[in-house]
Amino acid sequence: MFVLLAVVFALGFVFFGVGSGSTGISDALQNAFNFGNKGGSSIGKLQSTADKHPNDPTAWRNLATALEQKQRTQEAVTALERYTALRPRDQSALSELASQYGTLATNYSNDYAAAEQAMAEQESPASAFGPPSTTPLGKAFASATGLLNPISAAVATVSNAKLTTALTGYRSAQSSAENAYKRLVVLNPNDATSQIQLGQTAQAAQDTATAIKAFTAFLKLAPTDPLAPQVKQALKSLRAQAAATSSGSTSG
Repeated sequence: MFVLLAVVFALGFVFFGVGSGSTGISDALQNAFNFGNKGGSSIGKLQSTADKHPNDPTAWRNLATALEQKQRTQEAVTALERYTALRPRDQSALSELASQYGTLATNYSNDYAAAEQAMAEQESPASAFGPPSTTPLGKAFASATGLLNPISAAVATVSNAKLTTALTGYRSAQSSAENAYKRLVVLNPNDATSQIQLGQTAQAAQDTATAIKAFTAFLKLAPTDPLAPQVKQALKSLRAQAAATSSGSTSG
């Protein structure tokens, strides 16, 4: 089951060639996670200022920047959400917010992989530490109702909980990133970079309809971009997936 869940992460991404000579779009994707090197006061002071002046967008913007520099991503997201609520037309901040959600999704994906690896390593401790299987004690260890059963059950319970938490967090972060890019596209529908970023994020969030719409818009806006062939291939796969899903629903 969990091998199947892991595939969710792999299928969610389209691998576009960053730095392939695109007319600005590849560079934008590559630099999406690079933020300004603004100086500032301590995070504690900035947090206090934001708390005292909750409707001051500058206070939240400064706090978000400081938190990003410390790689405190979840807190940075909270501050950016507050800032973009106060300044909903700030496209730079929306792009930054989407990127931070992307970082969260990556972190959750890594957590999932680590939990799955730990589960695999601990599934059969008898093979590494148990007595020979030919001995009475070894047979007890190997038995489904033997000594290892409670240990294996406990390990599986903890690992399953971590896997579930990571998968849930991943899906939530991808969905939130998609929403941020949707807001960007509403503000500037003719920006090819925003369209391809929305398409990628929607695909990772398994929102096929939105991904198809965004990639189609990208191709109309930048038909000769070096990334266009990869986008066309992604569209082909997404449309086939949508058709298969539709066919399955009809036959059901």
